[in-house]
Amino acid sequence: MQFGRTDLDLLNDIDFKLPAEPVFNQGVLPGRPASKPSFYLGATSWNRKDWVGSVFPKGTKEKDFLEQYAKHYNCVELNATHYKIYPPETIRKWAEKVKGRNFRFCPKVPQSISHYSNLVNAKEPTTAFLEGVMAFEEYLGPIFLQMGEQFSPARKDQLYNYLASLPTDLTFFLELRHPEWFIQPQELYTTLRQLGIGLVITDAAGRRDCVHMHLPLPKAFIRYVGNGLHPTDYVRADDWVNRLHYWLENGLEEIYFFLHMHDDVAVPEMSIYLASKLEAASGLKLTKPVIHRDNTLF
Repeated sequence: MQFGRTDLDLLNDIDFKLPAEPVFNQGVLPGRPASKPSFYLGATSWNRKDWVGSVFPKGTKEKDFLEQYAKHYNCVELNATHYKIYPPETIRKWAEKVKGRNFRFCPKVPQSISHYSNLVNAKEPTTAFLEGVMAFEEYLGPIFLQMGEQFSPARKDQLYNYLASLPTDLTFFLELRHPEWFIQPQELYTTLRQLGIGLVITDAAGRRDCVHMHLPLPKAFIRYVGNGLHPTDYVRADDWVNRLHYWLENGLEEIYFFLHMHDDVAVPEMSIYLASKLEAASGLKLTKPVIHRDNTLF
């Protein structure tokens, strides 16, 4: 992910501390742990040729990447759907690869809707997209709508009308990038809570305004953009572990945490670090990668 990318020389000068817990969340979280909270950890794709010989066994063929990926992660941020509307037949083939696992696909709404339609007259492509991803059945996780950086609050009515048209029996999250959304965001947070729509938290070095920490739903969808295992990545991960533990203690039901790196070879190591720390803090048993190096497991 290039969004929010910052020169490595500047990282030590950035205040990465997460914002204080918003009072807003007290109206969403009940203040006591959920009976069976879920934590889903994922990357942005299973198509990782550079993981062969480390995360994937040596000699793994591309057709088997998803099946191998699902042994190490329990969700995936499905960016493929951002560029194409897939028919149910294709979706079912992907779902078959994770059959029997506690796994979730989290598809991104096609850019033909989010970027090129202005959310007007988007009913037909939205229906086609949803008909496709519904074929995931029990493996369908939250669907997320990522708006472009040029989509400002000047078009909030178009956004709210579109969100209100979405089916309420599915979980949707919204990601906003235009800086003006976060200048006076209270109306946004309140409207999303009323609509039952979540708000993606994007943690990128160069866009600290997107780390808003507000939970319109008792579910969190976090996109963490690291910097190739720079020392600040670990400090940031520790802060996230503390916040996630606090949220879990206060009733957060589901967490979807997606790791992005400008060099995706670093994703498995950071995944292991984050999941191990959260396991120790929360007592949850989490799915995390196993890295093979010279026939040794790490």
